[in-house]
Amino acid sequence: MPLNIWLDPSPRPGYANMAIDQALLDLARDRGERWLRVYQWEPHCLSFGRHEPASRRYDQERIAALGLDVVRRPTGGRAVWHGGEVTYALAGPHRELGGLREAYLGIHRLLLDGLRALGVEGELAPVSRATGVDAGACFASTAGGEIMVGGRKVVGSAQLRQGSALLQHGSILLVDDQSMVRQVTRGTAPTDLAAPLARVLGRAPQPAAVAQALASAAERWSGGCRLACPDRVLEVAASHFPRFRAEEWTWQS
Repeated sequence: MPLNIWLDPSPRPGYANMAIDQALLDLARDRGERWLRVYQWEPHCLSFGRHEPASRRYDQERIAALGLDVVRRPTGGRAVWHGGEVTYALAGPHRELGGLREAYLGIHRLLLDGLRALGVEGELAPVSRATGVDAGACFASTAGGEIMVGGRKVVGSAQLRQGSALLQHGSILLVDDQSMVRQVTRGTAPTDLAAPLARVLGRAPQPAAVAQALASAAERWSGGCRLACPDRVLEVAASHFPRFRAEEWTWQS
């Protein structure tokens, strides 16, 4: 089955972005479809990892005072600030993507191929690192197979496997670091290992240029792809909106 590529032109709020990514996983699991979506966030948003004790780890009053949009991801890891970035989501049957580690490496090779077309001189972190792939979901720690420049992370990715399918999504920072995460963390804030492309390249590429570079890399990687109509994805995503908007889901401990 060809890879469906969706360069989403409409920045969306956090709950919608996560519901859509969950819908991509649903379609991969139930229909064997493969999807690559590239998108942005509006308003900018703080996302928590699926298993984070958010109400204990982050200052809810401070977040409310700052007027931040907040969502909990379906994937693991720790908090990420989604501001000046391009986000990708890739979903498909795990028989095609491989196991969690194999998929993590393969998808990051695809991303690195696209980023090199923009001038990023990155490399994959050694796979011998003991840290699990969920460490890559934030910019405070590194895992084997991640895209690195000068010891800092260009992409933060996270995964979820459900049944026969796998979702991996992640942030490619254009201009923002992760200082917002530090501002709202209770106690000692995590180290920021982020490498925004503006710092790496000396300029911030346009989001459309990043999206097109990833799409071109996906075409080379997939062996067959098509620009896809997202109507059925949005239909499936609508059923997940209540979950990702719910305070009980977002702030669970």
